[in-house]
Amino acid sequence: MKPSVFASALCVSLALSTGVFAADEYNVTNGLTLTGNPLGMHGVDPVSMFDGDAPKTGDAVYDTTHDGVDYYFASEEAQQTFEADPAAYLPQFGGFCAFGVFVGKKLDGDVRYADIVDGRLYLFVNAAIFEKYLENSEEVIQVAHETWPGISATPIGDL
Repeated sequence: MKPSVFASALCVSLALSTGVFAADEYNVTNGLTLTGNPLGMHGVDPVSMFDGDAPKTGDAVYDTTHDGVDYYFASEEAQQTFEADPAAYLPQFGGFCAFGVFVGKKLDGDVRYADIVDGRLYLFVNAAIFEKYLENSEEVIQVAHETWPGISATPIGDL
C-alpha cells in the first residue's frame, strides 16, 4: 500500500471505530485522544469535582482509560485516586445531563452545572435546566435512575 492510501485507510478506520465505543452510553468529546479513545467530561478532572473548588482542567499527561473512555486529571495524585475507585468519581448517566435523562433524552452534561448527592456526581446541560432540577431534585434523580437502563445503549439520534 502506498503511504497516502495507508494513511487514508487508517483515518477512515479510526473514524468508524468510534461506533464501537458503548453506543452513546458515555457523553464524550468529538474526536479521539492520542490513545484512540474518546475523551470523557470534556477533559475536566472528575476527581476535582469532589474537592469543593472549581473543576480543574485535566492534562493529557495524566490520562486513564475506563470502559473505553479516556479521562484527564490535573495531577498524578488525582489520577491515582480515580484509578483506585473509578465508580466513586464518574458522573452518573455516562456524563449526560441528569434532567435530560429524567425526560428520556441524552443532553450534554456541563461541569459548571453539577450537583453531588449521596456521593454521586450529576451534571446538567445549563443554568436554566439546573434551576428546574433544583425545584424537585429528589424526583429528578429517582426517575432518571429508573429511566437510564432503558436509554443507556440507545443512540442519541433515536431518542
